[in-house]
Amino acid sequence: MSNRPLNVGLVGGGRGAFIVHPHQKAIHFDGTRRVVAGALFPDPKIALAEAEKWPYPIRGYGSYDDMIAAQRDLPADQRLDYVLIVTPNFVHFDPAMKALKAGIPVFCEKPLTVTLKESADLVKAVRKLNMPFGVAHTYLGHWTSRFSRYIVRSGLLGEVRWVDSYYIQGWLATKVEATGNQQAVWRTNPKMAGGSGCGGDIGTHALMQLRYVTGLNVTQLSAQLERFVEGRALDDHFTIYCVLNNGAKALVRASQISIGHKNDLGIEVCGTKGTLRWRQEEPESITIHLANQPDRVYWRGAVTPGDGFLPKDVPADLMAEPTAPSGHPEAFHDAFARLHRCFEADVRKWQAKEKFACDGSKYANVEDGWTGIAFIETCLKSSARKGAWMRMPKPI
Repeated sequence: MSNRPLNVGLVGGGRGAFIVHPHQKAIHFDGTRRVVAGALFPDPKIALAEAEKWPYPIRGYGSYDDMIAAQRDLPADQRLDYVLIVTPNFVHFDPAMKALKAGIPVFCEKPLTVTLKESADLVKAVRKLNMPFGVAHTYLGHWTSRFSRYIVRSGLLGEVRWVDSYYIQGWLATKVEATGNQQAVWRTNPKMAGGSGCGGDIGTHALMQLRYVTGLNVTQLSAQLERFVEGRALDDHFTIYCVLNNGAKALVRASQISIGHKNDLGIEVCGTKGTLRWRQEEPESITIHLANQPDRVYWRGAVTPGDGFLPKDVPADLMAEPTAPSGHPEAFHDAFARLHRCFEADVRKWQAKEKFACDGSKYANVEDGWTGIAFIETCLKSSARKGAWMRMPKPI
């Protein structure tokens, strides 16, 4: 297996785009990946100009079609090993499908697409081609998310009864899109964001956190998608009551009009033996509540197996994951880096024709992306019927 750095190409990311910057920093985090090319904007002239202004030298292309086509004529060690798609939602499907058909693995920002049919087509393509495909649900990259997953799925809290998974913001409490704010303009435009604004943008993160930590899926839901800002085209408040496949209940909620909240993603899992609480704005620790016992707080990098709650055989790979000693905080960029590091491992195995998992245990996969869109579409139908209970579609 080659140990040269993997070559990554960007689709999107020009003209002040936000999300590309933590991604590109994360790609360079370990020295084993590097951004080498980009099709950074829909207008070819602007795309090339943006590439010229990139902080370090990259090959600029006028379009992602040009970038993908150019790979055929490059020496093997200069070709793209995967593409990162950081465009608005409506430009996820086309470059993803074209990259897959060209034999290039894909790491795509969430939500996967804007329609369930597009998501299903990507699932089928990934399965047929047997290629790595990741969806950038950032917060799964926090070590504490993985530790939470271990605790809940190991049964240490007993059977899950109730989950509250949320993502609360306040930045759209006024009609920011009317001021020309680039991030607000596309997120509130149905043609660019899809059928749900708040739900598609951050509600999918809350859903993914629930599914990743608990291993449970939503089977039925009753949804309220609301618009508090007058004249806004899409929902800015998202409240979903859910039934999970083990019979437990859950609340998946999101808001972008709650003044004072910034990126307040969190989860509370209540089991028959105890409760787990985690917030990504305080990502270094999780809190465990057990009946008639003092609260237990576990810090990343300072976990002791066999302490009376944790078993002695906490997985070695989980214990080895922290990149800095406890008290030296990991954060947002580290979460991105952990996702890219795990995706890199699968890309290298695929290139070496070795078996790779891509099973959702280290980063969200294409099936997780499909589930997110199925959830949003079911929520839209339920909300249109004043919160009527609806069943989730069966997985494809």
